[in-house]
Amino acid sequence: MKVVEHIKSPIQKEMELFEQKFKESMISNVPLLNRITHFIIRRKGKQMRPMFVFLVAKMVSNGNFKEKTYRGAALIELIHTGSLVHDDVVDDSNQRRGFFSINALWKNKIAVLVGDYLFSKSLLLSIDHDDFDLLKLVSIALKEITEGELLQIEKARQLDITEAIYFEIIRQKTATLIAACCGIGAASVEAPKEEIQRMRKFGELIGIAFQIKDDLFDYTEEKIGKPTGIDIKERKMTLPLIYTLNNSSSKEKRWLVNSVKNRNKDKKRVKEVIAFVKQNGGIEYTVSKMNEYKVKALEILDQYPDSEYKNSLIEMVNYVIDRKI
Repeated sequence: MKVVEHIKSPIQKEMELFEQKFKESMISNVPLLNRITHFIIRRKGKQMRPMFVFLVAKMVSNGNFKEKTYRGAALIELIHTGSLVHDDVVDDSNQRRGFFSINALWKNKIAVLVGDYLFSKSLLLSIDHDDFDLLKLVSIALKEITEGELLQIEKARQLDITEAIYFEIIRQKTATLIAACCGIGAASVEAPKEEIQRMRKFGELIGIAFQIKDDLFDYTEEKIGKPTGIDIKERKMTLPLIYTLNNSSSKEKRWLVNSVKNRNKDKKRVKEVIAFVKQNGGIEYTVSKMNEYKVKALEILDQYPDSEYKNSLIEMVNYVIDRKI
């Protein structure tokens, strides 16, 4: 967390004020909802998405800031939080960041309604202030997140995923929301359209790198808060496995596909698959692709003059690649 705190330092005051505004944006007349949203706020994560909004806004405007930027950050955090609540229902997950999930404590029906409530609050926050440019950016992200999830489910059933489809899934599932953060940061300070698109591209690149790093954790032996091999158990075809499949003999390919399709609950077989991927260059290839996206993201930042906000964004890019969890 020390790295994250250092990244946050140029926008520390803004982040503290944002936390207050975010709490206010979730208030309801229903006591049950307020208890649940209080529970959510107390278990907040690193808040990387609002940090992207603030750092991009500051960088592209030479340190200027607007009330609209706070609304943009709250909009993103409401959407992100609502999607996590729904994800836990879809995945039948009882934990989130080491704590009980909403559905574990209040059951699925309430969890779905809470997610819906957070989405509706985000829409109203934009509409009430005529922030239709921000609403459009986040609506694109929501549409793509849903499409990416459904595409992944479809491909997990068939196990016919190619590298191109893998990148499309992670672009939609993960990268599109980070792209929206960066685009909203620029749009909130009235940046030109070309600059908003450039920042969206920056967010997309770093979002793809972020998800590749997440997929690599499935093959690590370090304790990271989630067990290794979980993607294989869920029949998720990630880049290390896709590369290995594409570079295996017919016999090896049949063994891999059978392992993921029919033996994915067998701990011994999952360990054998992980070992095979490591031995056949799947990890090295995946790391090289992740670094390609990192370099492209940093090239976009190179176009901006030096500032503490740019430096924090560079640190953020490096943190995404180097993080241990």
